[in-house]
Amino acid sequence: MAKLLFFILMLVLGLVLTCQATTYTVGDTSGWDISSNIDSWATDKNLKVGDSLLFLYSSTHSVNEVNKESYDACNVTNPISASSNGNTTITLTTPGNKYFVCGNKLHCFGGMKLQVHVKGEVAGSPASAPSMSPSSLPRPSTKNNMPGPTSTATIIHSGWTYLLSCTLGVTISTFLLI
Repeated sequence: MAKLLFFILMLVLGLVLTCQATTYTVGDTSGWDISSNIDSWATDKNLKVGDSLLFLYSSTHSVNEVNKESYDACNVTNPISASSNGNTTITLTTPGNKYFVCGNKLHCFGGMKLQVHVKGEVAGSPASAPSMSPSSLPRPSTKNNMPGPTSTATIIHSGWTYLLSCTLGVTISTFLLI
């Protein structure tokens, strides 16, 4: 009976502590926009491998992942990846510095670029970002370089499949400990 109780306790703790990843909405309520203070937004983020960045933007913008040199020069001629669909989720799969810029060079020079550091700790897998139509994207705020109301990151679980995989992982590790 004690082993069963210990197993259940370990299972619950394992699920609570290890099966969460975070999806961060870049720019919070302002989104990925020239009026957002992207540098300020990124300062308090604790990103881990497995977390995701959700870029919400209008059709005048895009998201390009670039290397450090291209980030510094706002050069988008040879991006690592590029997206212009207005609702881009990028899962952070490796640790280290990551660089993102708007494909409009003038917007990039105006501050619409993001550098983040991803820690090697592994977070759980987040769910896909919800699909949005361009008309439901956030409206650009006035140019005041002040971030919108800050919000803590949203924790999203990816459903039964991920729950099952976490449960199996915790179960196996618990039996190895017993």
